Amino acid sequence: MGNDLIVFDVKKLKMITKEEAHLVSKEIVNVREEVRDCPYLEEALKVLPVKGYRSAIGAYWNAVIDDIRQKIIHRSLDLFNKEVNPKKTIVHYEDFQDHVTDNDLIDGAYKIGVLSWEGRKLMHQCRETRNMFHGHPKSSDPGLLKVLNLISDCNKYVLSQEFPPSIINIETYLTQMDSVDYSRNKIAVDQAFTDLPSVYKTELSNRFLTTYISENISSDLRGNIEFCAPILWSSLTKEDKKQIGKRFDKLIVESDQKKIDRGLSYINLVAGMMYVNKASRRIIIEPVVDELFDSLDDWDKESKLVKEIKPFSRFIPEELLPKFIQAITRTYVGYEGSSSRFSRTNFYSDSAAPTIKEMFQSFDVESIDIFVSIVKEDTKIRRRIRGPGQLDRLRILGNILLENEIASDDSNDFIESLCDEDKTEEFFTKILPRIKKN
Repeated sequence: MGNDLIVFDVKKLKMITKEEAHLVSKEIVNVREEVRDCPYLEEALKVLPVKGYRSAIGAYWNAVIDDIRQKIIHRSLDLFNKEVNPKKTIVHYEDFQDHVTDNDLIDGAYKIGVLSWEGRKLMHQCRETRNMFHGHPKSSDPGLLKVLNLISDCNKYVLSQEFPPSIINIETYLTQMDSVDYSRNKIAVDQAFTDLPSVYKTELSNRFLTTYISENISSDLRGNIEFCAPILWSSLTKEDKKQIGKRFDKLIVESDQKKIDRGLSYINLVAGMMYVNKASRRIIIEPVVDELFDSLDDWDKESKLVKEIKPFSRFIPEELLPKFIQAITRTYVGYEGSSSRFSRTNFYSDSAAPTIKEMFQSFDVESIDIFVSIVKEDTKIRRRIRGPGQLDRLRILGNILLENEIASDDSNDFIESLCDEDKTEEFFTKILPRIKKN
């Protein structure tokens, strides 16, 4: 249905003026090219010249409903069924007519991204217009302006709009991920997940966790989930993330250690520890903190344990904080000694040190206060910092905390005296009579 058809019909108009015919022609062509041959629109054109406004409204609305149905099928019938939950699952185009009302069709189209928020509102208004003037013959005559308003809105929000992108089918997508041919293209994956409506994101995030902790998972699928999960996580709502945290809490209670370990790997993968409850965190973290505390100067163990505890360092339960900070401070400071194998005199775990510095960068006010308290009270640390090398290492940690610029006034004054070489005597005076510098 192109301009030629409209011009031809305009010439035959008997009951509307040329100005009115021009308005009709102007509005009727604001649709996509492939829609212009729609029989419903052709029918609307036939009745408009003779002021068949009721019929025109009904025909034009049928064209809109047809277009929305086609777009839903293209977008995702599976998702539409999940969102609308019709009495019968929609499988074919014909199922819409028998099992989905226009109201549910519009709402479902909005929920899966076929209609915009504004489009949904205006289509409901158009639906009411159609019901009133085409569905109830005893209503007043709609008039040309009413028809043109409906045509304009239907064109703007439906018939002029291109088909939306198709949504991935979760089953199909997971099957594709379980293959060496799956493309790990971050941009493509991000786009696929960004386009997903919330209900699909929720389902996919839960499927990722369920699949990841399963024993029957291929290395291909595990690796691809490890690639995709952090990308999906960034687009999840807070409620979705809480749900995953609660599922991990449940794994802790079920006490299947293999599933706990795999679940913990997933939580660390997506940086979701903040959504795990305090009790679960303590069950996981306390044994590691205790082992690190008891492994001082065992460099291999220190290295292993510090890296193991790093993902939890921002979420240490309050009751474990003093022991945790004490353990990593001791580990970083090290000790002074001599060795026939090394020319150095300062000994500490080289591989643990960078990780400990990263953890200190995330300290809050409470952690800084605990650090100050430990430096004042820990006999082992106070004894070790008598050596200049160990004092310098403690100063490195102090400088990190000063750069955070969040310490309380008392802690800030103490750390400044620690880090300023010109205030070395003042610093040692602050921890007297516990220690005297040689």
